[in-house]
Amino acid sequence: QVQLVESGGGLVQAGGSLRLSCAASGVPFSIYTMGWFRQAPGKEREFVAAISWRGGRTYYADPVKGRFTISRDNPKNTLYLQMNSLKPEDTAVYYCAADKYLYPSPTEKYDYWGQGTQVTVSS
Repeated sequence: QVQLVESGGGLVQAGGSLRLSCAASGVPFSIYTMGWFRQAPGKEREFVAAISWRGGRTYYADPVKGRFTISRDNPKNTLYLQMNSLKPEDTAVYYCAADKYLYPSPTEKYDYWGQGTQVTVSS
């Protein structure tokens, strides 16, 4: 059974930082492309960042470039999203996703999804 469990969300002031984690089980994590997405209240889910199975390729949405960093620790089966210089518009539920065949890109065609972790940025 595939499980993706996000953690690390919370309340932070604008300009602050958070690091999200996504623990994977039930999949051969080291060969899966991983992604982060987010959904703000009243808005559609949107792509944030993706990383290839070895971590050599990454892709970021324009609103987070230069502020967010996606990374992975394959021996620990864990995906990370370091978020710096947070803005109120970053407030959303953040989801991780996994897929065996996708190339890191702004697509939502991932096979597996986590339940999400709330990030709230106050002004």
